[in-house]
Amino acid sequence: MTERFAFDIHAKDGKARTGVISTPRGEIRTPAFMPVGTAATVKAMLPESVRATGADILLGNTYHLMLRPTAERIAALGGLHKFMNWNRPILTDSGGFQVMSLSALRKLTEEGVRFSSHIDGSKHMLTPERSMEIQRLLGSDIVMCFDECPALPATDAAVAQSMRMSMRWADRSRQAFGDRPGHALFGIQQGGVNRDLRGESADALRAIGFDGYAVGGLAVGEGQEAMFGVLDYAPDMLPQDKPRYLMGVGKPDDIVGAVERGIDMMDCVLPSRSGRTGQVWTRRGPVAIKNARHQNDPRPIDEDCTCPCCQGYSRAYLHHVFKAEEIISSMLLTWHNLQYFQQLMQGLRDAIATGTLAAFVAQFHALRAQGDIEPI
Repeated sequence: MTERFAFDIHAKDGKARTGVISTPRGEIRTPAFMPVGTAATVKAMLPESVRATGADILLGNTYHLMLRPTAERIAALGGLHKFMNWNRPILTDSGGFQVMSLSALRKLTEEGVRFSSHIDGSKHMLTPERSMEIQRLLGSDIVMCFDECPALPATDAAVAQSMRMSMRWADRSRQAFGDRPGHALFGIQQGGVNRDLRGESADALRAIGFDGYAVGGLAVGEGQEAMFGVLDYAPDMLPQDKPRYLMGVGKPDDIVGAVERGIDMMDCVLPSRSGRTGQVWTRRGPVAIKNARHQNDPRPIDEDCTCPCCQGYSRAYLHHVFKAEEIISSMLLTWHNLQYFQQLMQGLRDAIATGTLAAFVAQFHALRAQGDIEPI
């Protein structure tokens, strides 16, 4: 097993790439979807169950873990991997997005962000240096630099001011991260939907030098059309030989469109959150299991799916346990959703490797246009 972080591109189809990110804790097949384990757990799932869906890497959250149980406690207990019983790679976000969403509970300065905990009101200060320290204590394999992520829409002047401060914070993050063999630090491109600002941000990040690069500041209210408009050019501004990570995305059609445009990594809470709210993702689009049309249906969600939910349980049963608010509903629906997302990623990887991405994407959209199968 490698002792360093590396990225190898194995094949390309248009702008799309497939390859492998190597880390001391294992390989990550790209394009990759990372399930979100915000508070050191993917909700309603055991770690070994998440792995069984095909996930190579999980995402943890600096903001939530620094507040509870604290990074220091996790470090004393052997680090995040041991703490949550996940021995494969973990990426942690910097906490910037969560802190920025606190609005009235925070105060932003050049130093960082002073904020009040949403849990108990306690006061905290998060800076680039502190974010790097927290992620080091957690033992993250991939660390994100600390940035600000303004909500869209916003004026170009506001986006420019925010982006330039994020670039100064990126430099401080790089210095605080230091030299940590086997661990990686990713920079985050900002600039909203302004092409010139995106280019300025990319130039600043390249000058600093990172192990990977994220396209940040999207999926924050701009809509899919605007997001794809940025992705048509933003990934091309970043180094071609490094992983590109689109943060907080997304729905299956967002994922497919992002991969077509050269994105290698994505994350989103959608599969697990949807599982808890009765929304099931399938090849034919989303299905609302709470709808009465499912209450007498003996068929599985997807007859071709190999997940335990589809192999052992009917739509009628899933409808019942969701309406009855039984815990097994969240467990089964989340497992299916996570496995569907991973099957989608495997399909994308295979299509890129064989030069058949256009046909794969056409079939993906054709199936979704058909909609869910009719009740019997």
